[in-house]
Amino acid sequence: MKTLIPVDIPQKPYNIRIATDGLAYLGAWLTGGETPLLPAGRKVLLVSNPVVFKRYGESVLASLSQVGLQVSHCILPAGERYKTLRSIEKIHQAAYEQRLERSSIMVALGGGVIGDMTGFAASTWLRGIGVVQVPTSLLAMVDASIGGKTGVNHPQGKNLIGAFHQPRLVLIDPTVLKTLPAREFRAGMAEVIKYGVIWDAELFSRLEQAKRLDQYRYVAPELLAEILERSCRAKAEVVAQDEQEAGLRAILNYGHTVGHAVESLMHYKGVNHGEAVAIGMVAAGAIAVHLNLWSQADADRQMALIEKAGLPIRPPQLPNTPLNIDDILSLLRSDKKVKDGRVRFVLPESIGSTCITDKVTDDAVRSVLSDLL
Repeated sequence: MKTLIPVDIPQKPYNIRIATDGLAYLGAWLTGGETPLLPAGRKVLLVSNPVVFKRYGESVLASLSQVGLQVSHCILPAGERYKTLRSIEKIHQAAYEQRLERSSIMVALGGGVIGDMTGFAASTWLRGIGVVQVPTSLLAMVDASIGGKTGVNHPQGKNLIGAFHQPRLVLIDPTVLKTLPAREFRAGMAEVIKYGVIWDAELFSRLEQAKRLDQYRYVAPELLAEILERSCRAKAEVVAQDEQEAGLRAILNYGHTVGHAVESLMHYKGVNHGEAVAIGMVAAGAIAVHLNLWSQADADRQMALIEKAGLPIRPPQLPNTPLNIDDILSLLRSDKKVKDGRVRFVLPESIGSTCITDKVTDDAVRSVLSDLL
């Protein structure tokens, strides 16, 4: 599999390179060509987590070292609960100890958490140095690594601290998905389904035709290739038109409004990001039906696809983290997508099309959440 997808952001264009066994060629792609992204001799800080680094770190370090780059690494704990400013301090300390310069780059090798933190650390070190995203989870491949959103969580909400910082390159190697835990593969499918609902009705239809979507081994290579390419193109097309979420890009938050609230209230335990997005899409779909924006038939199609992917349609009830409707509503009002004090929801109108509205009343949300919980 070899595909090159341009992300045509004015003044900040870059490519998404999808390549089987591509990790071994990262160094060559960074330093090769007439206008290399990084000349030989420059410094590179690789940021990863213990599990990913154990599997792929040495091969990536070797790829970078073989072309004459000065390479060091920083290993952070895995998990959403470590997506904090304290982790950013650790990356900054490693950058200081290695004397990274403005011509240096950071390489994020891992899932969405590592990608978000590395991008934010790069955006703030020396007022901004380059970053390369090398996602190793399906969710990061199709979503988190593309578009330049970086950041960490605040105790009162997800991703409230961050910056837009576009990568120099996104390298996707599909072979690493073979070692991805099944639950994490399903989490990535939530974002894939999202693209089908908001942008690509043909992708949604292709997913409906698949027998199973809940594990990597049940997804045919041809379908996986189509999932990666169509999802990446969808996000590239959206962010190229609206880099900093002034309008269109907000549709990428479909499922994330309620989803982020669920994640935060559950303290990032018992539900991962993709599972929360799936729950959020069910909620958004139900709100859209409640407001007569889309049909119950389409809502049922979405529900069936989410369940086919092995994703939850309602939050788990854990003993120490009971979810309360008032708490969810309170968190929605502090979400970063709030404008002029009103919560903006991304709601579907048909498969492949959405709208953004701040006309959703608390009563409508309460009605849907009472069923959801």
